[in-house]
Amino acid sequence: MKQKVAVLGPGSWGTALAQVLAENGHEVRIWGHNKAQIDEINMHHTNRHYLPDLVIPESIQGMMSLEECIQDADAVLFVVPTKAIRAVAKEFTAKCTNQPLIIHASKGLEQGSHKRISEVLMEEIPVEKRRGVVVLSGPSHAEEVAVHDITTITAASETIAASTYVQTLFMNDYFRIYTNDDVIGVETGAALKNIIALGAGAIHGLGFGDDAKAAIMTRGLAEISRLGVAMGANPLTFIGLSGVGDLIVTCTSVHSRNWRAGNLLGKGHSLDEVLENMGMIVEGVSTTKAAYELSQQLDVDMPITEAIYKVLYEGQDVKQAAKEIMLRDGKTENEFSI
Repeated sequence: MKQKVAVLGPGSWGTALAQVLAENGHEVRIWGHNKAQIDEINMHHTNRHYLPDLVIPESIQGMMSLEECIQDADAVLFVVPTKAIRAVAKEFTAKCTNQPLIIHASKGLEQGSHKRISEVLMEEIPVEKRRGVVVLSGPSHAEEVAVHDITTITAASETIAASTYVQTLFMNDYFRIYTNDDVIGVETGAALKNIIALGAGAIHGLGFGDDAKAAIMTRGLAEISRLGVAMGANPLTFIGLSGVGDLIVTCTSVHSRNWRAGNLLGKGHSLDEVLENMGMIVEGVSTTKAAYELSQQLDVDMPITEAIYKVLYEGQDVKQAAKEIMLRDGKTENEFSI
């Protein structure tokens, strides 16, 4: 059945997901603050800053009024940066007059509270204004979804009805959705893989080869799993799409902002220079701080995350950080607690 879907956030991923929904025959509205961007979407059916080669379906309506965008929506998809989730959720709650399904496709941990995005959404949106919360995550680049490359991701919710609804909403011949009930694991994998991608990019920037890249991805997955299990996740989730799948795509592709940022760090650029050069949010930078603090709180060993934290927030030299990881005491591989 045709559904009304409000997409909050006209960045690259929000735009690509809006395109999927529109091509599936749904009524799609996309909300943002930037008038020039919304005018471009409505008048020229493009969003050139984020996806320069995409022609957006003419049926997608760009809106600057959040109230108008979410009116009578069957589902509301949050695709705003992690740091904006709470503020946008508050505004949504103030203006929502029905009970849509809440979906989010953002990846990160809230600064200070270290909370997952679904936790923030459930705190700010009362039950009478949501009929469930679903996490949409997995190995995906907006640039590839926009040109109909084959993509598979996960819809995770505590209720199978909600995740199945999202599966039906999005799935087509190039965009396949699997369901999952491990919300903690899916969100944790989605957030923490950005940290490891920074490290993978730095390894490349330093000039190291495939052995080093395989090492950081594999041991990165181990520490993602350790923290996730400590938070209550199912360890099997981390060998799935939102775990190893998302880790692979984010650590190996030039489409990845986090990989590109890490690559620049490895080449000797300062963090300020990197962020200025990127021109977009690099979620891994703030997630590194939240994950490092959370690992200290939960007493979980995360040496790669700690090393990247020291590079980003304490000014440690990237090559020295890599050397210190290699010279740690020997460990046993197959234990979550080490």
